[in-house]
Amino acid sequence: MSRNSPGPASDFLRARLHLKEPATVQSPPEPVPLYGPDYKRDPYPLYARLRQAGPIHRVLFPSGVRAWLVTGHTAAQRTLADPRLGKNHALGNDRWRARASIMPEPQHSQLQVHLLHQDPPKHTTMRRLITDAFAPRRVERLRPRFERMAGELLDALPKDAPTVDLVRCFAARFPFQVLAEVIGLPPHLAGRFRREWGGVVAPVGPTDPGRGAYEALLRGLQQYIAEVVADRRAAPGDGLLSRLVTARDEGQLTRQELDSMIFQLLVAGQEPVTNQITTALVALLRRPDVLHRLRDEPETLPAAVEELLRLDSAFELTTWRFLAEDAELHGTRVPAGDSVIVSLCAANRDPERFPDPDTLDVDRAQGSHLAFGHGIHFCPGAALARVELQVALGALLRRLPGLRPAVPEDQLPWIPAVLGRGVSRLPVAFDRSACPHLAG
Repeated sequence: MSRNSPGPASDFLRARLHLKEPATVQSPPEPVPLYGPDYKRDPYPLYARLRQAGPIHRVLFPSGVRAWLVTGHTAAQRTLADPRLGKNHALGNDRWRARASIMPEPQHSQLQVHLLHQDPPKHTTMRRLITDAFAPRRVERLRPRFERMAGELLDALPKDAPTVDLVRCFAARFPFQVLAEVIGLPPHLAGRFRREWGGVVAPVGPTDPGRGAYEALLRGLQQYIAEVVADRRAAPGDGLLSRLVTARDEGQLTRQELDSMIFQLLVAGQEPVTNQITTALVALLRRPDVLHRLRDEPETLPAAVEELLRLDSAFELTTWRFLAEDAELHGTRVPAGDSVIVSLCAANRDPERFPDPDTLDVDRAQGSHLAFGHGIHFCPGAALARVELQVALGALLRRLPGLRPAVPEDQLPWIPAVLGRGVSRLPVAFDRSACPHLAG
């Protein structure tokens, strides 16, 4: 073999790095698995290796779905703004469709025609219906109300337990209370919402032993959404939910679009903020010096929240995107209808954009982190999430002096969600003798 001829090692590297020479046909590389407890606990070493190897890679999800994953910051930003990539599931090819249904038919279409799965012009029309409710000025006016909510939850912490699970007692409750206030979900309905309904976004195959429980959850959620619609139609107000019901009655939305938008508000409007509170707290509990500084210098919280969003985003991966025809994406030929996903977490720790990216630096010059996405699908609730995180972390640090972990970090249960990051339990201890609101 000539010294200029490619050997097996160079063939392997070309396949892994998606290089185009030599011109002979290469077998596609084996996809990189994106699942397992080690990956969910700390995906960043894997993301670093992928970034170093190139901007786009074949990956495998636990459901068996294969996708193209984009990692670096520049590539991620360009992908999120690429007009060739659509979000509508109808663009998916047969290979994707065979495994990737998020909901079982026939329910699939009833809750999945929301903003995340729409392209212009329908996306533009639907998004316009909700933007006013999450406008920064409106959200800022509600900050005092949010602060009272956070305080009331902390006043209600167990008074005699040596440790407290901040997920169960606070992080899983505060975002939903805020959401109900913002969208106009009345108390008699808000009190009946079950957090486990959010689990219907996790795929459960037809032969899975948990399929029956999954379908029961789905039916319960659909019934709840129907009751919300009926309630807001019978007793309309000036909240977002009432406006969406009116839009349906005036022919601007189909019934499936209305139900899907309510579903998206109830799940995407709560669970990511719950998870982001937990990832932020885990990061701060690892770094007591930063925690103490934020407690003593609350004016630094807005910048700290941006850095915490960058460091460990609760939205780890975006939802699917598709090319309508075969095309080049970051130097790689991607077939039409294959799913393309962006790793927001990998982009946010790209050293080419953020020096020393694994360090929590609350004095970092803030830039274009992608925790809320980019382009036309930039999270419409970003301003609300920022205020929620500032209020939540400020209240916790101020009202729970001596806040510290109550279990070793390796005992924290990271959620197995495909797209999200967070812990399902976060036991902490604090100096109760310095908490007059918990006396008695």
